[in-house]
Amino acid sequence: MPFVLDASIVHEWAVDERHPAADAVRERLRSERAAVPSLWWFEVRSGLVMAERRGRVSERQSANFLRAISRLAITFDTSPDETGILALARRHRLTVYDAAYLELAIREGSPLATLDTALMRAARGQSVPLIGEGEG
Repeated sequence: MPFVLDASIVHEWAVDERHPAADAVRERLRSERAAVPSLWWFEVRSGLVMAERRGRVSERQSANFLRAISRLAITFDTSPDETGILALARRHRLTVYDAAYLELAIREGSPLATLDTALMRAARGQSVPLIGEGEG
């Protein structure tokens, strides 16, 4: 079953943190595909630049990482439901960016992979399964 992949998971991979949920998602991508809103492209790169500024990764490591994730089974969604995203952002006090991940998971009927606490709370409130929380 496809799942929605939040950039917070990918940022953990980039800085080589060993978070169990992030590791589980990486393993899951070996046999399943992930969907992401189009803003994911920007969020991943923004996180890499911030990690570079903090000395956590080099430019070369960022480039290698981007090459590696480009080979993953990730599909970009380019048809967001604006009304749905805004409603979710307002209801759950999320950023519009985080609401885009939640809206995609709801629309696709897919579980969500995230490390973002506010997004996790909102997903639970919308009965969206979270990878690593009994979803499998």
